[in-house]
Amino acid sequence: MKYGARNRIAAEVKSIQTGDVMSLVKFTVREPHEMASVLTTESVKELGLRVGEPVELVIKAIHVLPVKP
Repeated sequence: MKYGARNRIAAEVKSIQTGDVMSLVKFTVREPHEMASVLTTESVKELGLRVGEPVELVIKAIHVLPVKP
């Protein structure tokens, strides 16, 4: 997948709180810092995100987009 954002941060999925439509995914970014992203639950399922899994965070404007490296 191509995306225009250039700010990338290596992270690990810390927790996932899923709702019917939206999900809150928190990431560990070099202890003790953390970031979070609100995604559709469908996106969380499509990405196959799992707690403890390494991901890359792509920062664009006010959005944090988790992508698998």
